[in-house]
Amino acid sequence: MAYRSIRDDILSCRLAPGSKLLLNPMAERLGVSLSVVRETASRLAAEGLLIAQSQRGFVVPGIDRDDLIELTDARIEVECLCLREAVRSGNMDWEVDVLSAYHRLEHTPVHSADPAMKDHWAELHAAFHHSLVAGGTNRWYLRIRETLFAHSERYRRLSVALQQEQRDLEQEHKALMEAAIARDAELVCERIRAHLSLTIKILLDAGICEPGAGTRK
Repeated sequence: MAYRSIRDDILSCRLAPGSKLLLNPMAERLGVSLSVVRETASRLAAEGLLIAQSQRGFVVPGIDRDDLIELTDARIEVECLCLREAVRSGNMDWEVDVLSAYHRLEHTPVHSADPAMKDHWAELHAAFHHSLVAGGTNRWYLRIRETLFAHSERYRRLSVALQQEQRDLEQEHKALMEAAIARDAELVCERIRAHLSLTIKILLDAGICEPGAGTRK
């Protein structure tokens, strides 16, 4: 429970990039011991979602321009590997799951002042992108993809407030769904590349990514 809660706080940016994880207040909020929070923080640091600072506890990685570029490049490559497999191997149940996940996402507003609705949309968004690749059979591709997706989520959350006039997310997701269902591997890879590249462009154009911030000790 502690792991999921702190991880969600990091990915949703409720724990702001560059902020220190306050162990005692977090333990009190979650109703767990300080040792549980420390163990959880160490696990998240091993996953790259926190930075362990010698004698100074843990901090949330900053928003790093170079990290964003490298992460997006890696994610595009791995997403395309997974999508090609899914298009080739996915059965009828996979197609139904893609359509179902798209339908739920399509009928949920992306922009909301309610934090709970933002979290709900984020869950449906993750489920939709997972459904696209779930027809694949290479478990290592899928595991690596999940890691990259999680690290991308912080950046995506930051881009939401900046993107309302710059993109049509509903149309982008519809285009991904249609290309996958049509079993057009080249087209679905072209569209995921455009989809992810637009997020990075919005963030870089806004100038909110600081070089070196994500790896600072």
